[in-house]
Amino acid sequence: MYKNIEKQTKLELKDLVEYQDGQVVSKTLVQNERVSMTIFSFDKGEEISTHAAGGDAMVTVLEGKGRFTVGGEVFCLEQGETLIMPKDIPHAVYGEEKFKMQLIVSF
Repeated sequence: MYKNIEKQTKLELKDLVEYQDGQVVSKTLVQNERVSMTIFSFDKGEEISTHAAGGDAMVTVLEGKGRFTVGGEVFCLEQGETLIMPKDIPHAVYGEEKFKMQLIVSF
């Protein structure tokens, strides 16, 4: 089920993906018909434009600060904070500064 990650090893999720200048970088850890788990890094000023997901999406900021727009409402999250973005509601993600996040989508 898990991929791109060592098993039976203590780790920090934020260390699984590096920052790259001018880019959003992602690493998928789980992908199946019920759940998707991905770690992202955003360079400052980078974004994922407005889209909707086919399941409820939970984001947790692992490092830095990101801005999440969900159904027109804006949320700024910092390390350790979590937000649920409901299924089929348009949302976007923007790097207020360099930041990393974990995304879990439940279908």
